[in-house]
Amino acid sequence: MKRAFAAATALLVLAVASLLIGASDVSWRALFAPEPDERALQVLVISRLPRLFAVMLAGTALGVAGLIMQMIARNRFVEPTTAGTAESASLGLLTATLLAPGLPVLGKMLVATAFALAGTALFLMVLRRLPLRSALIVPVVGLILGGIIDSTTTFFAYRYDLLQTVNAWTTGDFSTVLRGRYELLWVTLGLTCAAYAAADRFTVAGMGETFTTNLGLNYPRIVALGLVLVALVTAMVVVTVGMIPFLGLIVPNLVSMVMGDNARRSIPWVAVSGAAFVLLCDVVGRVVRHPYEIPGGTIAGVIGSVLFLYLLLKRGARVG
Repeated sequence: MKRAFAAATALLVLAVASLLIGASDVSWRALFAPEPDERALQVLVISRLPRLFAVMLAGTALGVAGLIMQMIARNRFVEPTTAGTAESASLGLLTATLLAPGLPVLGKMLVATAFALAGTALFLMVLRRLPLRSALIVPVVGLILGGIIDSTTTFFAYRYDLLQTVNAWTTGDFSTVLRGRYELLWVTLGLTCAAYAAADRFTVAGMGETFTTNLGLNYPRIVALGLVLVALVTAMVVVTVGMIPFLGLIVPNLVSMVMGDNARRSIPWVAVSGAAFVLLCDVVGRVVRHPYEIPGGTIAGVIGSVLFLYLLLKRGARVG
């Protein structure tokens, strides 16, 4: 109960800070004066609240997606940005932009989902064929695969003068979020709830194919469900705000150190912690060079890479 209260308080404090910090003046005095500042109210409704919702939804969904990927791959160092999933989604988005520039956002998201699904399936297929599947080799394989896919994306983006657009997809930036441009992320909340509903199956699947089959469960079907959820979440986040690196890796690992490996217990904490982590990165990005902004994805990459190295080097880290 104390942990839940502390987590809720921290999330509330970060949420309030996210609403009040920025280039435009949105203060309590401006909002609750006898004659409220109309401009401050417009900024709050059109920009700050949508940005807050987008940050929390992306953080929640990516954290849970990382947890699912780690259970499917049975490795704690796997997440969408270390398994080629995010890079595949960017390649799909570029493909849709080149071949069908008039396609609506939902259509581009579906194309990105298909590419993310194919990229993740390719990663798992490569893992199955590895003769030496150590805990540290797995993320290296994912990073190599992601690098190859990313190089392909960069090559075609350079050929067709779309490098700036691709950079926007690969850098989590919430400064462009406005009312009417982020609502697709609400779907990820439904996907997170679906992951919670199937949490017990993912927990069993994380113990291996043989164990799962012996319990009478369909292991390939559980893996397919997890892949679809991860691919959909990744594609929606990439299409809407760009990718946030390492979030799906460090948050599930830190939560598992406290809550254990039971997905039903971990998912609510991963969701709250993921939202709080992205909120913190977004707020820091707005404060460091105020009134200018550093993308929250960049801040997350710096903090995440340090924590990633810590987890890799930590003695006795629970892996595999």
